[in-house]
Amino acid sequence: MFEQSKSFPRLVGLSALLIAGSAAFFSVFGLSKLFAGATFSVIIMASSLEFGKLVAASFLYRYWDKINFLQKFYMSLATVILILITSAGIFGFLSNAYQGATIQFEKESTALIFKEDRLQQLQEDKKFLKEELEAAISELPDNYRTARRKLREEYQPQITLINKQMIELKGEVGELKTALVETGVDVGPVIYIARTFDTDIDTVVKFFIFVLIFVFDPMAVMFVISYNVALQHTKKEGDIASSNPNITTNKRWWEVYGEKAERKRKEWKDNIKSTVSNDERFNAKSKDEKVATTEGSDEDLESNLVEDVGEDIMSSLPVRLEKGGFSRSR
Repeated sequence: MFEQSKSFPRLVGLSALLIAGSAAFFSVFGLSKLFAGATFSVIIMASSLEFGKLVAASFLYRYWDKINFLQKFYMSLATVILILITSAGIFGFLSNAYQGATIQFEKESTALIFKEDRLQQLQEDKKFLKEELEAAISELPDNYRTARRKLREEYQPQITLINKQMIELKGEVGELKTALVETGVDVGPVIYIARTFDTDIDTVVKFFIFVLIFVFDPMAVMFVISYNVALQHTKKEGDIASSNPNITTNKRWWEVYGEKAERKRKEWKDNIKSTVSNDERFNAKSKDEKVATTEGSDEDLESNLVEDVGEDIMSSLPVRLEKGGFSRSR
């Protein structure tokens, strides 16, 4: 469907422009983050290399049979290396975006782990104090009530402090879990995929980034080459159409006033010839007369037709041709 359309090469070119432009933007941005000390210089360098890479790919396709082996080898190798550099820049951009989206999530996750560990430690300390208190009380005789009370008074403030810290930590843990639910919306799909395949989030993100970079820039280069193929194919079709007069082309938007007048006149005369030769009212003429009439010049043809059929019929020929020819009376 699209390959037979005249706008298909433009569609291929638009796709090449969009994909190559997006890849260049992501790569330049990622490289500027990698070399943050000279951001502006890196942007200029990477932009020029991206443009040169696309031009080199087009040049190799168009002039592959006209350049020497050394030029072929170097330009092919340079194009492949630039594709790898672009892919590395895209990797830097995507990884930076991932870190920006998950940095708050990681902070809250780290704080939650720390507070949960601290809560578990306090629970163990509380258990140890209670066991120590029970052991100290069990060593005293039953009539040593005052000593037992002093032991409880000695241990009770420590246990109370631990309980207070545990209550505070439980509240903070609850708040952190709520915050994780809110910030986890941005990375929720990644978390779900990681849980599905029983792996960590970083592994899932790395997998998707590698898939994208192996498709992104190579696809851009292939679209640029495909655009060159479409342009050359369209040019060949145009040359064939111009060399063959039987192939008619559609009217261009700039052809408005009289550019095709001579061709239209010739087509009109050809229609007159075919109509007159097929009309029964002209079959009464002899074959010799028809041959002499049709083989004459264009001016002789018009004068002979006027003499044969009359000026009124000749003046009505264009109208009758538009309506489908002469009506035949039986």
